[in-house]
Amino acid sequence: MDPRMAAIEAAAEALSARFSGRKPVVGIILGSGLGRLADEIEDPIVVPFVELPGFPAATAVGHKGNFICGFLGGKCVLAMQGRYHFYEGYPMDTVVLPIRIMILLGIGYLFSSNATGAMNKSFRIGDLMLIRDHINLLPNPLIGPNLDRFGTRFPDMTCAYDLELQERMLAIAARQKVELRRGIYVSCSGPTYETPAEYAFYASMGADNVGMSMTPEVIVARHAGVRVLGLSIITDLAHENEDDYITDENEIVRQADLASRKMTALFRALIASL
Repeated sequence: MDPRMAAIEAAAEALSARFSGRKPVVGIILGSGLGRLADEIEDPIVVPFVELPGFPAATAVGHKGNFICGFLGGKCVLAMQGRYHFYEGYPMDTVVLPIRIMILLGIGYLFSSNATGAMNKSFRIGDLMLIRDHINLLPNPLIGPNLDRFGTRFPDMTCAYDLELQERMLAIAARQKVELRRGIYVSCSGPTYETPAEYAFYASMGADNVGMSMTPEVIVARHAGVRVLGLSIITDLAHENEDDYITDENEIVRQADLASRKMTALFRALIASL
């Protein structure tokens, strides 16, 4: 057996054993400062990442590093309170390990969120953006021998973000009177924030916002046929002059927390509609 598959199965078995027979339908990834949704999960079972074989500690600011299995919107969900990032120095197999475990535990949907900076000049801090497509500038997590148990060697990414889920989310946002932007997300490695020239370059590529996560997880989910929805919180804005702005990681976490109440309500309603 591929040693990667053995590690994934061992961690999945260890996690499943903690959940008392629960079968999650939806996987949720909560990015920087977005842990508020975890407080809404009913009858939660919390398992820290570090208690599972092969799982290191999450080191990013605002990432607690827990799995939480419980109920939201009447469905069994498995939430990641935090994630791993390539910039933390982990190999890509570690970055996507939690998603592959979720897949083995049976999720059919993955709802992913993150805190991002916006190049689109119509966006404002605190806005929510529904991701309609992405540009991946991180290493592709499928590089290397294919894990046939999950999917084909060359998965199609024409529709990485499920169109039906997007339409449902837009309708829910309209009912809740939440303004929901739509756009293209670009992921880069970090851990430096972008220079003004990089912001301008990403905008010229057609991207609306930028972050340091999500796309590897989406690729792995789509490899396995899991339906994906992505939602970004805009926590900072592109700046054009080197001396007029400083990007502060603590302020980004604070802004994400402020906006996460709206995101929580949207996710709960979408899950209830499945």
